[in-house]
Amino acid sequence: MTQGLPTGSPDPRRWRALTVSLVGAFMVLLDVSIVNVALPSIEREFGVSAGTVQWVVSGYALAFGLALVPAGRLGDTIGRRRMFLIALSAFVLTSALTGAAQTTEWLLAARLLQGVAGGMLIPQNVGLIQDMFQGAERARAFGVLGSVVGLSTAVGPVLGGLILNLAGGAGGWRWVFYVNVPIGLAALVLAARLVPARSTTSPPRTHLDLVGSLLLGAGVLALLLPVVSTESGGASWLWWLLVPAALLLAAFARWEVRAAGRGRTPLIDPQLARTAGFPTGAAIALVYFTGFTGIWVVLALFFQDGLGYSPLRSGLAVTPFALGSAVSAVLAGRAVPRFGRWLVVAGLLAAAVGIGATALLLRTVGGDTAAWAAAGPLLVAGIGGGMVASPNTSLSLQSVPAWMAGVAGGALQTAQRIGAALGTALLATVYYHALAGTGRGFGAAVSDALLCAAGLMLLAMLIAVGDLTAGRHRSLPPPPQGMTGTLAGVVSRSTPHEGVTAQSCAHPVLVPDAR
Repeated sequence: MTQGLPTGSPDPRRWRALTVSLVGAFMVLLDVSIVNVALPSIEREFGVSAGTVQWVVSGYALAFGLALVPAGRLGDTIGRRRMFLIALSAFVLTSALTGAAQTTEWLLAARLLQGVAGGMLIPQNVGLIQDMFQGAERARAFGVLGSVVGLSTAVGPVLGGLILNLAGGAGGWRWVFYVNVPIGLAALVLAARLVPARSTTSPPRTHLDLVGSLLLGAGVLALLLPVVSTESGGASWLWWLLVPAALLLAAFARWEVRAAGRGRTPLIDPQLARTAGFPTGAAIALVYFTGFTGIWVVLALFFQDGLGYSPLRSGLAVTPFALGSAVSAVLAGRAVPRFGRWLVVAGLLAAAVGIGATALLLRTVGGDTAAWAAAGPLLVAGIGGGMVASPNTSLSLQSVPAWMAGVAGGALQTAQRIGAALGTALLATVYYHALAGTGRGFGAAVSDALLCAAGLMLLAMLIAVGDLTAGRHRSLPPPPQGMTGTLAGVVSRSTPHEGVTAQSCAHPVLVPDAR
């Protein structure tokens, strides 16, 4: 078992530990999108409506989003390794339960529990990176994490179609969940050996903000429930929940400020809003994922329902995006220290152009030619997407102190999950509205939805440009009262695109160029 090392002595197995932890993150995030291609098979086996079976996707997203921030705080408090192993064990178990479901109720309940387990796991990756890496290595590690975030969603339809094709039969959909079991068990064994047992940068154990957790959970639930209900064909009256959602989230913000003012540990420290790169990164993530995630739903509907493609063929049709994203994410992760936020701007522009071009082509091109015609624009969009997810994650989190890394990662992921839920509902609504208005014109419907997605990516780009233009400089928050050591960092500004550096200290923090 790996023990905590003295401050300034990096764990020699840190890259292997990161690889293992990212395997778990990839599985969890992949399960957001991989299930889409299996929904028709599930619907036929259980004999339920499309709206009911859609809760297999929506329920997972809802539970996932609710668990993120509290789980991040738990990891900060009781240890990342412990929380990671608990969450990964729960994810393996709930994956097996979901695959073995014999009734609709069993399936949906297991899927909700799987979402909770996934939401518990993801924030621990951010905390582990803060604990195990320092300086330029931390930026590289965050770049890899960002690549995993972007790729997991992009390759979901492809892998889902491939699994269904290989499994075959009426119950082939179960292997979409069963495949997590052997991979998760292997990752669990390796994580127990490689992941550090105790963080050397975490604060002393603090109380859990129960009131803050309840207010945030209720607010996020009220916000997401009408969204996922709409995706599932639920009652439209639930949109009234947006009013109490706003009130609950406002009450949560006020409670956190009061808790911090009284010297208690809040669920989300208000000073996080003044941490360099984080507020802008969270806003970009929210808007980008609103446009990005819904793309796969409307493309699957277009290729399968509109053109009669099989699930595998439909997944392969969007492979160019996944390939472009895979390559550019790796390269972009290395280029973050040099180009900073400008890299995100360029990626968002390329993604918007690629998705916009895809929209215009699919409006007029159909049949077998459609997938080939869309390949080039989707490749451009994928290259752009890889330049967004990885650098934005790195820029958003690299200046966050280690003592709040887990909750910061949970907060960033919450922004992404809210964006994903909103975007899926929005683009599906645009698609079906256009379909009804054009008399089953699938090309016009998918084109309208994709143009909406491209517009959202341009909006995210404007947020990034606005941040660059403003040139805001924020100082890092101090460590919690009672922590030892010094929180310090220096910014090298000798050249316009100078790389980021960090002063060696008891709580090392990488401070990015404010641009």
